[in-house]
Amino acid sequence: MTKKLLPILFALACSKMAFADNALVLQTDFSLKDGAVSAMKGVAFSVDENLKMFDLTHEIPPYNIWEAAYRLYQTAPYWKAGTVFVSVVDPGVGTDRKSVVLKTKTGHYFVTPDNGTLTLVAQHLGIESVREIDEKKNRLAGSEKSYTFHGRDVYAYTGARLASGTISFEEVGNELEKKVLDIPYQKAVLEQDHLKGNIPILDIQYGNIWTNISDELLEKSGIKKGDQACVEIKEGNQIKYTGRMPYVSSFGEVEEGKPLLYLNSLLNVSFALNMDSFSKIHGVYSGADWNVDLHKCQQ
Repeated sequence: MTKKLLPILFALACSKMAFADNALVLQTDFSLKDGAVSAMKGVAFSVDENLKMFDLTHEIPPYNIWEAAYRLYQTAPYWKAGTVFVSVVDPGVGTDRKSVVLKTKTGHYFVTPDNGTLTLVAQHLGIESVREIDEKKNRLAGSEKSYTFHGRDVYAYTGARLASGTISFEEVGNELEKKVLDIPYQKAVLEQDHLKGNIPILDIQYGNIWTNISDELLEKSGIKKGDQACVEIKEGNQIKYTGRMPYVSSFGEVEEGKPLLYLNSLLNVSFALNMDSFSKIHGVYSGADWNVDLHKCQQ
């Protein structure tokens, strides 16, 4: 071995070692009713039996790409750089949608079909690079005839290889343009005295309504603690709710069953009924086509 080769080999070794201690986080719409998630984990452990593996959720509603996108955005910033997320909500499995790995500017990795799942992490964490998975090199051996379980055969396998340091990011496949498929939705904006935004998700256990309107925008709107907010919620062009509610710090500041505006754990504007489900009572749900308009009520 020549001295010239030593720095190159050392750099390659360090590059792979950098991945060796990274976590693998799994998300699907499979639920835990059958063996699909267990099969994915088995494939990952076959790559490296010391791999640190965690579940984000496997209860994404079937085919709900938007909710998968939101759960990644909600969770990823709290994991250290280098974490590898595998997200499989893939109604187009077996079609020509691309299988990719996104590296964000924060140093997180997302292994998933490029079908809109990456919308929010790409926008909020930034795109460092996107690579298409080379399935000739990064596919479970013997699975070539399988067209309907890429979560096991391609994504879990590739994610485990990346997290364990078996492959580097560059070995995933060819680099693509720095863009991903976006799902359109209402960005949070302040227009005159009106706040407009999207209802991306529910606080599902309690039926609270989460928006993408930040505490900074709320403050700019002039709505302060104790003020009454006038709220209109639409699904597409159809009005689903209109009402007024106080802006308070916690649920107990209003009577049981009464509405309130508060900041959720992400410091975004949210609506609730104290000790009841706002979603069920008012028929309000979430998704890219659910929007909200609110302003300070006139006395």
